[in-house]
Amino acid sequence: MNARSAGTGNSGTPTRSGGANAGSRFARPLLLALAVVSLGVAVLGLFLPGLPSTEFVLLSAWAAARSSPRFHAWLMRHRIFGPMLHHWHDGRRVSRRAKWCATASMLLCSAVLILFVPHPWAVAIAVACMAGVQVWLWRRPEPASGC
Repeated sequence: MNARSAGTGNSGTPTRSGGANAGSRFARPLLLALAVVSLGVAVLGLFLPGLPSTEFVLLSAWAAARSSPRFHAWLMRHRIFGPMLHHWHDGRRVSRRAKWCATASMLLCSAVLILFVPHPWAVAIAVACMAGVQVWLWRRPEPASGC
């Protein structure tokens, strides 16, 4: 059995995925692009109601961890995204502030849908999805620091 089939990279060190070589010539730039684009969408989500930001920050961190240790370290030290990522890595915790922000954003988005979308079935599906996310979100543990 050679080093690649054993789940190790070109240098003989284990890869994070245990299988696919994230350091390959094609995967690494694609993962870095995914990390950058995901972070961009997350930033938009901070200002646009209905567009989530947390999920895209998590996706960005995942892709950065597999493509750019420097970008991943920057994300983990970032004053806005860093604490969110540390809480998530520490037991999939979500701060109360993030829960309230997500709730307010989803309520605003629901109101916009109810007022401006002429198809009640589409509004019902969207609001039901947001309600499901709210149930999941509020069941997540909160960090001990209460931030």
